[in-house]
Amino acid sequence: MGKPSVLVVNSLVARGGVGGRASGFALERLGFPVIFVPTVVLPWHPGHGRATRVEADTASFAALLADIAGAAWLGEVGAVLTGYFGNAGQVAPTVRLAAAVKAANPQAMVLCDPNIGDTGGLFQPEAVAIAIRDRLLPLADIATPNRFEFDWLRDATGRLGPPEVIITSAATHADTIETWVTAPAGRFRLTHRWLPDNTVNGTGDLFAALYLGHRLDGAAPQQAATRASAAVLAMIDAANDQGLDEIPIAAGQDAIVAPATGITVTKWAEG
Repeated sequence: MGKPSVLVVNSLVARGGVGGRASGFALERLGFPVIFVPTVVLPWHPGHGRATRVEADTASFAALLADIAGAAWLGEVGAVLTGYFGNAGQVAPTVRLAAAVKAANPQAMVLCDPNIGDTGGLFQPEAVAIAIRDRLLPLADIATPNRFEFDWLRDATGRLGPPEVIITSAATHADTIETWVTAPAGRFRLTHRWLPDNTVNGTGDLFAALYLGHRLDGAAPQQAATRASAAVLAMIDAANDQGLDEIPIAAGQDAIVAPATGITVTKWAEG
């Protein structure tokens, strides 16, 4: 039996290795059929300068997702991966679609990669961040925020909601960076070398997709995070070697399936 399909709801750039181009490619490289729904179409990553945004109106976007939710083949979907939203009105239809996927396949996973901000603050409108926090995260099984997103989205108890949370760039030291993994089986720190250039775009999209793919393949959370982190590191190295500011998804694709190296995993002592 083949691998389940993954439904990806994310941005689409005409050129570059970010958003849905990165997440879709990574999942397909791992052998998962991808059903892709673009939330916004852009000619390039916004960091490259101002550009035209093409977004479906809310009613059309909702109708498109409703069609998918009613498809006869919906039970083949084994996971939903959400990333960058074009506007706050897209979140509710996405939640309804994810709920339909779970109804058709109770084993399906929903991974929310918040994609709302970074160390400089929110880069999405606050309404988008609130919709993700209040509508999408309560349904999600997994979330992959960076440290800023985790701090912004968590509730008064300090929790994010999903039972499985992976915080990327959670702590930075003189020569190392940590990723924190929290799951029902325990909490873990993943430590890897500090990177001299952290301006490579698309790494969050890549990490979320690879983590989800490895989890679907049966890897434990800390193992999935280790493999995803190692692949992202290799992609960043390749980008830096080539003077790129985006991950080279085609040229660096062997890293996606390579054995993990360079990551130290430590179980987090409780209490």
